Parts: sequence; structure tokens; C-alpha cells
Amino acid sequence: MLQADSVKVQPPSVVVAQVLTHSSTRQTIRLKAAASSQSGAQMEIHRVARDISVLNDQLEVPGIGFLAVNAFVLQAAEPVVVDTGLSLPDRGFMDALGSVVDPKDVRWIWLTHPDRDHTGALFELLEAAPQARVVTTYLGAGIMSTERPLPMDRVYLLNPGQSLDVGDRTLTGFRPPLFDSPATVGFYDDLSGACFSSDCFGAPLPSAELAGGSEVRDIPRDALRGGQLLWATIDSPWVHNVDRAAYLGTVEPLRAMDPTVILSTHLPPATGQTTEFLDMLAVAPASDPFVGPDQRALEEMLASFEPAGAP
Repeated sequence: MLQADSVKVQPPSVVVAQVLTHSSTRQTIRLKAAASSQSGAQMEIHRVARDISVLNDQLEVPGIGFLAVNAFVLQAAEPVVVDTGLSLPDRGFMDALGSVVDPKDVRWIWLTHPDRDHTGALFELLEAAPQARVVTTYLGAGIMSTERPLPMDRVYLLNPGQSLDVGDRTLTGFRPPLFDSPATVGFYDDLSGACFSSDCFGAPLPSAELAGGSEVRDIPRDALRGGQLLWATIDSPWVHNVDRAAYLGTVEPLRAMDPTVILSTHLPPATGQTTEFLDMLAVAPASDPFVGPDQRALEEMLASFEPAGAP
């Protein structure tokens, strides 16, 4: 049984300070994603396994740190794209995707949930991939339709606990312990042993290099744990209000999966980190709630941007 009270959890203010001030110990990772919004450069691409690629983008969140925004390509017999990037111009998602798989060969687009950092190139990809269907929930399809309706003949509804056969493997949907959308469905790939966890396990990180990295082991341990707990309180604020035993019960399916690698939207790939990550989930309810900047803080921040001597 996980002991939720066995680790002292630092308040978000301390964690934010750690995330912003912790120095990276490695500077060898090529960084393209951070420049994509300004120069149109390609996103960073990492190969996790022979059949899994990460399409890495990232955002700087003022006062918080650098947040990875990943999509994934699963080179199954019926190729799967997991999420479609940021809903911002000039991110280069389709170019990055095309360097990994021909979009017309894509058969499935697994939308882990319909937030704007997961759906950016969805309709562009649907046009380029005429055989592809969008894997989502009834609620997910409904949320998407408040902005632009999904073509229902291109939708495949799947609930947590149900599976999808993609030719050479089975993908089984599950609800991650931490999530920010009721439409969230991650999945476990029974061939590769990979767990695609959506927002769960994400973390703002001290530098763009770390957020764009290819392996979570490159991140200093205190920055990783602090960032994950901070993200838990930001992305899943309800975690402070749940029945602790019921919440810990949602962690057990992940323990039973025992994945070879955990692939989160908001963290570099994590190989062999399951025990540490489950321990983090156990203490998340005991962490202090996140309180963001208020209007006074915003005005002070804006004032700091003004050139000296400005009226």
C-alpha cells in the first residue's frame, strides 16, 4: 500500500523557486522546438523505441518554468498518432509528423483529451490522413464540437477499460490517476509495454533544454519531483479533495501494468521510473494547493517589461 503521508511535500512557492533556479547539468540536447514559434523550425523528434517516436514542442510558462508538449507516433501495423500538438501557429507539427510517418498511412488519431495543447493539428491531419479515425470518448467528441464539429464517421468512441486492435498489438484505454479533463483516456500498448499517460506525470522544468530532452533521467531529481508535484496541483487541483483510499486505488492499475516506459504529454520519456512516479502520485494529495499570481502581481510583471523612462 502506498503511504501518502510518508514524504514531506514542499509548498508550491518553494517548488516554483526550485524550478526557476535549478541549473541544468547537461547542455548537449539539440533544441528546435522552442524556436518553432518564431522561426518555423521543426519540432524536436526523439526515438523512444524502434516503433515509438516523440514529437516534442514546449512552452515557457512565466513564473513556472518550461513545459514539454509532446505528441507521439506509434508505428503499429495500423499507425497511430497520439495527440496533435499545440493550437498555435507555425509550430511545424505536420512537417515533424511527416518526417516520421507518411500522414496518408495514419489509421488512428488517439486524442487523449480535447484540450488545445492536444488538438492543434487535428483537422489538418484528418484531411491529410483520409483513412484515419479519431479515438475519443462521447464527451470528448462533444467538447470538440463546441468549437468545430468532428465528422462523426471519422470518430471511434472508446471508454476507459476498452481496447483497440491496431493490427499487431492491442491498446487498452485507462483513466490516469491525475487528469484535468473528464474526457481523458490514456492507454497501454501490450507489445511495446509503453504507457501513454496524457497529462499525468507532467512537470514544468528549469530549462528549455530539459523540457526538450529525450530522457527524464537527465532531469535533476529534486527538480523532477518538485515539478511533478507542482503540476499535479495546477493540472488536477481536485486531488486535494478526494477520498485518499479511493484515489490510491486508481494508482494500482498502473502498478499492475508495470510499463517499460511512461510517455506523458508534459514530460520527457521516462524509462524505468514507475516506482518513483507512483510514489509521487501517493503524496500529491498532501501537497499545498497552487495559488497563481493575482492582478497586482500581473501589473508588477508588466511594469518590469516597460523600458526605463517610459511614461
